[in-house]
Order: sequence, then structure tokens, then C-alpha cells
Amino acid sequence: MAGPTLSPVFTLTVSIGRAVDHGETGAGRRRVIPITGGSFEGPALRGEVLAGGADWQLTRADGVTEVEAIYDIRTDDGAVIHVVNRGIVAPRDGALPYVRTAPRFDAPRGPYDWLNRTLFAGTLKVANAERTAVEIGVWRID
Repeated sequence: MAGPTLSPVFTLTVSIGRAVDHGETGAGRRRVIPITGGSFEGPALRGEVLAGGADWQLTRADGVTEVEAIYDIRTDDGAVIHVVNRGIVAPRDGALPYVRTAPRFDAPRGPYDWLNRTLFAGTLKVANAERTAVEIGVWRID
């Protein structure tokens, strides 16, 4: 049995606002980061990230941060696609943190319906020194 392979889908550059810190809760430290816009581009589709979404984060006692970003994107031909991107940021001794996501898409019927029937893996990193944007890479799991 052959293992899965990854194919690039697109890269998003997402503009973000200032974090709203909820403080410590029973589950850990919560904060919300507003999504204010952005763009995405890849081999098969491109467009804009719509303002109005957010990234809900929970940093657990073990130092792992759970992320759940919910937002919409609009392709350059006008299709609006809903995105729910869950993942983790896990610190590692002496190395960069482990950062992976699993984006899911809810696309309208038509040319982007394949997004509804496919699994994806993602990466996440800060996109600029001002920390006002993040870059999200999305790969299709084949």
C-alpha cells in the first residue's frame, strides 16, 4: 500500500488584528485574533480573504496552543468558500515549534466542489516583522 502524497493547493497571506486576551480559564489561556483580510494564490485558484473571521486560540497547561480559524475566501471568479482551519502549535526543545493545521472547506457546488471531497494539510507562520499577517500553506492529501 502506497502512502499519501501532498500536492500544493494555495498559499494564503492573512491580515490579522490585535489579539483579544480572555485570560486564564479552566481549559487554559484563551485569546481571539481577528482576521481583517488578505489574499491567496495557487496553481488552481486565487482570490481574497474576506474580513470578519477570527482565529480562536487556547494555550493549554502543557504549552501547546490549539488554533481554530474560521473565515471566508472569495475566488477571483466570485465563488465564496467557507474555511475552518484547526491545528496545533507545539513547542519543541531547542527547535522551531511544530505547527500544523487541517483546513476544511465548504465550497458551493460547481468548479470548487472538489474542495468538499478532499482532505488537506497546512502550515502556519508569521508573515512579517510587525506580526500583522500570517502565511498559511495548504496542500491536498492525495
